[in-house]
Amino acid sequence: MHKPKPDDRSNNAERIENNIGHTMQNLNEARDFAKAHADELSETDKRRIEEKNQRRERAIEGMREEIKDEVHDQQHRS
Repeated sequence: MHKPKPDDRSNNAERIENNIGHTMQNLNEARDFAKAHADELSETDKRRIEEKNQRRERAIEGMREEIKDEVHDQQHRS
Protein backbone atom coordinates (compact mmCIF):
# COMPACT_ATOMS: atom_id res chain seq x y z
CA MET A 1 0.00 0.00 0.00
CA HIS A 2 1.31 3.44 -0.93
CA LYS A 3 1.55 6.16 1.66
CA PRO A 4 -0.08 9.42 0.61
CA LYS A 5 2.33 12.21 -0.17
CA PRO A 6 2.61 14.85 2.54
CA ASP A 7 0.67 18.03 1.80
CA ASP A 8 3.45 20.39 0.67
CA ARG A 9 2.05 23.88 0.36
CA SER A 10 5.38 25.68 0.56
CA ASN A 11 5.22 26.83 -3.06
CA ASN A 12 1.49 27.52 -3.36
CA ALA A 13 1.87 31.31 -3.55
CA GLU A 14 4.54 30.96 -6.24
CA ARG A 15 2.42 28.49 -8.21
CA ILE A 16 -0.62 30.77 -8.00
CA GLU A 17 1.51 33.76 -9.08
CA ASN A 18 2.62 31.78 -12.15
CA ASN A 19 -1.02 30.96 -12.94
CA ILE A 20 -1.90 34.67 -12.70
CA GLY A 21 0.89 35.49 -15.14
CA HIS A 22 -0.27 32.89 -17.64
CA THR A 23 -3.89 34.00 -17.34
CA MET A 24 -2.93 37.66 -17.83
CA GLN A 25 -0.88 36.70 -20.88
CA ASN A 26 -3.87 34.83 -22.36
CA LEU A 27 -6.15 37.78 -21.62
CA ASN A 28 -3.78 40.24 -23.31
CA GLU A 29 -3.23 37.97 -26.31
CA ALA A 30 -6.99 37.58 -26.76
CA ARG A 31 -7.47 41.37 -26.59
CA ASP A 32 -4.68 41.92 -29.11
CA PHE A 33 -6.13 39.26 -31.42
CA ALA A 34 -9.62 40.78 -31.20
CA LYS A 35 -8.25 44.24 -31.91
CA ALA A 36 -6.07 43.09 -34.82
CA HIS A 37 -8.89 41.08 -36.41
CA ALA A 38 -11.88 43.22 -35.45
CA ASP A 39 -12.98 43.62 -39.07
CA GLU A 40 -12.85 39.87 -39.67
CA LEU A 41 -14.60 38.65 -36.49
CA SER A 42 -18.33 38.20 -36.20
CA GLU A 43 -20.17 39.93 -33.38
CA THR A 44 -20.64 36.49 -31.80
CA ASP A 45 -16.89 35.83 -31.86
CA LYS A 46 -16.13 39.27 -30.42
CA ARG A 47 -18.66 38.67 -27.63
CA ARG A 48 -17.21 35.23 -26.86
CA ILE A 49 -13.69 36.65 -26.59
CA GLU A 50 -14.91 39.42 -24.29
CA GLU A 51 -16.87 36.98 -22.12
CA LYS A 52 -13.86 34.70 -21.83
CA ASN A 53 -11.69 37.65 -20.85
CA GLN A 54 -14.21 38.65 -18.19
CA ARG A 55 -13.95 35.13 -16.76
CA ARG A 56 -10.17 35.44 -16.86
CA GLU A 57 -10.32 38.74 -14.97
CA ARG A 58 -12.52 37.16 -12.28
CA ALA A 59 -10.14 34.19 -12.06
CA ILE A 60 -7.19 36.56 -11.59
CA GLU A 61 -9.03 38.33 -8.77
CA GLY A 62 -9.73 34.98 -7.13
CA MET A 63 -6.11 33.87 -7.46
CA ARG A 64 -4.91 37.13 -5.90
CA GLU A 65 -7.18 36.43 -2.93
CA GLU A 66 -5.72 32.91 -2.72
CA ILE A 67 -2.21 34.37 -2.56
CA LYS A 68 -3.26 36.62 0.33
CA ASP A 69 -4.68 33.58 2.13
CA GLU A 70 -1.49 31.57 1.50
CA VAL A 71 0.74 34.36 2.81
CA HIS A 72 -1.48 34.73 5.87
CA ASP A 73 -1.39 30.98 6.50
CA GLN A 74 2.39 30.81 6.08
CA GLN A 75 2.86 33.67 8.56
CA HIS A 76 0.74 31.86 11.13
CA ARG A 77 2.39 28.47 10.58
CA SER A 78 5.88 29.77 11.32
